[in-house]
Amino acid sequence: MMLQAAVRVLQGNKMGAVLGELHRSESRLAEALTGLADEQRMDHEIFHVARDLSEWSREHVRVLAEAGRDYGLDLSAGSEQPADDSLAQKAKHKGAEMLGRFHEPSLLLLTGLRHIHVLAAGVSVDWEVLAQGAQALKDRELLALAQECHPQTLRQLRWANAKVKEMAPQVIATG
Repeated sequence: MMLQAAVRVLQGNKMGAVLGELHRSESRLAEALTGLADEQRMDHEIFHVARDLSEWSREHVRVLAEAGRDYGLDLSAGSEQPADDSLAQKAKHKGAEMLGRFHEPSLLLLTGLRHIHVLAAGVSVDWEVLAQGAQALKDRELLALAQECHPQTLRQLRWANAKVKEMAPQVIATG
């Protein structure tokens, strides 16, 4: 009996780690999408779609905070702010670093979209890990949460990928 209880606690700690990482990842994605939208106010499509997609991640952060309570976690229901610099700023700096001192806005947008794609891909993997863990532990609530939220993350990923495919030829081929 005590061994089974110890196994349950260990499994709960592992699931808590998965929930915590997914919460952090979704927070970063929400922040990056908001940052991209703020930078691209003049491009109405990017601005509005990125804002809408960031709201999905903010909602995911909220429901993950609720789910985390069942695993003894105290996760923030709001988006976590990076301690040193915004993710959008980091993407800008990385883009500038990649491009040398050439700061063409379209190249920076392309770099920002790439950053969104990478973050969304990581979040998607995190949702998959959560779903598989929930199945193994027979946690129907967590499985339902993953099944509800993961498709939205996949949509975020597809949007970023489509925008990169749309923009890359234009950005690279034009002078």
